[in-house]
Amino acid sequence: MSKARKTDTRSPAPHVADSHDLIRVHGARENNLKGVSVEIPKRRLTVFTGVSGSGKSSLVFDTIAAESQRLINETYSAFVQGFMPTLARPDVDVLDGLTTVITVDQQRMGADPRSTVGTATDANAMLRILFSRLGKPHIGPPSAYAFNVPSVRAAGAMTVERGNRKAVKVTYDRTGGMCPRCEGRGAVSDIDLAQLYDDSKSLAEGALTIPGYTAGGWNYRLYSESGFVDADKPIREYTKRELRDFLHHEPIRMKIAGINMTYEGLIPRIQKSMLAKDKEAMQPHIRAFVERAVTFATCPECDGTRLSEGARASKIKRVSIADACAMQISDLAAWVRGLKEPSVAPLLEKLRHTCDSFVEIGLGYLSLDRPSGTLSGGEAQRVKMIGHLGSSLTDVTYVFDEPTTGLHPHDIRRMNDLLLRLRDKGNTVLVVEHKPEMIAIADHVVDLGPGAGTAGGGVCFEGTVEGLRSSGTVTGRHLDDRAILKEAVREPTGVLAVRGATTHNLRDVDVDILLGVLTVVTGVAGSGKSSLVHGSIPAGEGVVSVDQSPIRGSRRSNPATYTGLLEPIRKAFAKANGVKPALFSANSEGACPTCNGAGVIYTDLAMMAGVSTTCEDCEGKRFDASVLEYHLGGRDISEVLAMPVTEAEEFFGAGEARTPAAHKILERLADVGLGYLTLGQPLTTLSGGERQRLKLATHMAEKGGVYVLDEPTAGLHLADVEQLLGLLDRLVDSGKSVIVVEHHQAVMAHADWIIDLGPGAGHEGGRLVFEGTPADLVAARSTLTGEHLADYVGA
Repeated sequence: MSKARKTDTRSPAPHVADSHDLIRVHGARENNLKGVSVEIPKRRLTVFTGVSGSGKSSLVFDTIAAESQRLINETYSAFVQGFMPTLARPDVDVLDGLTTVITVDQQRMGADPRSTVGTATDANAMLRILFSRLGKPHIGPPSAYAFNVPSVRAAGAMTVERGNRKAVKVTYDRTGGMCPRCEGRGAVSDIDLAQLYDDSKSLAEGALTIPGYTAGGWNYRLYSESGFVDADKPIREYTKRELRDFLHHEPIRMKIAGINMTYEGLIPRIQKSMLAKDKEAMQPHIRAFVERAVTFATCPECDGTRLSEGARASKIKRVSIADACAMQISDLAAWVRGLKEPSVAPLLEKLRHTCDSFVEIGLGYLSLDRPSGTLSGGEAQRVKMIGHLGSSLTDVTYVFDEPTTGLHPHDIRRMNDLLLRLRDKGNTVLVVEHKPEMIAIADHVVDLGPGAGTAGGGVCFEGTVEGLRSSGTVTGRHLDDRAILKEAVREPTGVLAVRGATTHNLRDVDVDILLGVLTVVTGVAGSGKSSLVHGSIPAGEGVVSVDQSPIRGSRRSNPATYTGLLEPIRKAFAKANGVKPALFSANSEGACPTCNGAGVIYTDLAMMAGVSTTCEDCEGKRFDASVLEYHLGGRDISEVLAMPVTEAEEFFGAGEARTPAAHKILERLADVGLGYLTLGQPLTTLSGGERQRLKLATHMAEKGGVYVLDEPTAGLHLADVEQLLGLLDRLVDSGKSVIVVEHHQAVMAHADWIIDLGPGAGHEGGRLVFEGTPADLVAARSTLTGEHLADYVGA
């Protein structure tokens, strides 16, 4: 229809329904946006660019995606809305032409130990149906092959009222695929009792050493006032009966301290509250306790497959469902292709398509039994994409957050093809991105800036990629930037010899990691880079490792609390005013009593959407009015927390407010390119790249000789990469050894030594394909990385 309209001048006037071809945004003021107005073409690929902190995510995620989600939620009944997350209307004058938004972000996937790549996509469900139809011996329905469905058998009596009443005996039987020993987790845990309590003490003397079980708390009172044990007797003097009741008692409802509670033994209670959760999702102090108290071993009954004996015994062409899930997905695709069974032809076709999508998207090296919590942010984002590629939906708006994160230049081409395929199905694709290879394929570009934080929030350019090149904006000027190879590389001061590395997919790798220089480890996604670096360089004495695991923090956490900066600031305020430091904490005595230091008041409107409003008493400043009367260098504590890092660095560097301890931390924050962040900005509003650099700034204070960085360019604008290279140089020149896992060609070109792994991913990778200087790699052009780097530097 639209094509005919463009080519045939005699066609009738366009239908009014076809005129809605733009998403119009007028007066967007969310976060740092300064009344932004843009018009985004529908059914096109639009890339949003700009330096970190310029307002890209505020426009795309916090304005367009948030309003679409809010409007969809409003279509549900008030009852259903009561169970849904409440969303406030974004601060924008007009939003017109929105369609349903599907957000594909980089949030890690569920950290539940039973969540795998297979369960997170449809692949596992399709395999279960396949085996329930074709598996020999036949053991039951699809649930019989599911490791998260337990087998249940029950018997009872049922009274049938028909003439004379009579009782009928009934049995209920469900066959599940869960291994009964490890309950579908693949690992069993053993608890070291010495780490749970000190048996020379009584409960009253504080025998329990578990976090959250301190004397006086509810967890402590559950045992001390239960009547099963004597709280004043040392644990080593308990009788066998008392010890069994204390450690292993089955759950029982009873009155404890006048309250109806469930009493159960200490071990099952800890297993439910701590061991059933993923370690990575725990708070640091609880994770430390679990690592100390619990040893995890592969389940001896199912050999880590999570499945019952019956599910493992049922096979198709000598392959069980456990074998299929353990295969590399590229191999699984080949196995599925070899199955010719007309009765399940549509199912095989769908399964084939799903496996091929994994391979196409560059994830063919994963296996379906890989726990989803172990995927990197970039891998998780691509796994989420799998479902959308096979979706029948069209005219949807897909929003991507830096989809090239963790991708080698070779893989970026594949990602580009996938995004174009989504667009060609008739969808609107919005991408927040920094990489020039992805900006190049855009139909439309919106460049935000010109700076970050308060210096950003405006539209610098809107138009085509060619127009951006000649626009003179920061992005336009740097779009064709190319780092050059160094004329001379540094001499190493030592060597870290790695011999016979076999972690994950590494194949007996022997390599020398040079010390005292900038070493870059590279290779396509899944080639074994992280396995080599993290598996061969143990994080311990003298090693500072900055990975991409997310920073955990509530909306009360901010850069000042996370880096420890607030401590010296509070002390400086307290000293200058002769009062105690706790007054200058919004989480302690200085908090505004109306909003408890949160700055906002949340109103729950029962069945309707709740709203959060700025606290009227403190006007969002979070502190009690009396605290704001105390000044340091002419500023109160709320004004200091509203300062950007660069301004605060000046403020605490000289004059009356001079605080060397605070100045040192602020210097490090500016060093990693976070000069635009305000000290009190909630951590929940930071992007993934910003969080990683915040972590790097914190770790730079540690006395380490070896720095291991995992993709530090994640979320960095082209203009900021230069600053990062300067920081890496300063670290090396100060006598540190810096090892970087990285795909960015600018960092490769700047390296003193390159270790390239490959040639492919998964079992096609795991080998050393090159080690030497960047100049040698470019000259040889013998690897995928070498070819892309040679193209990049124009060799």
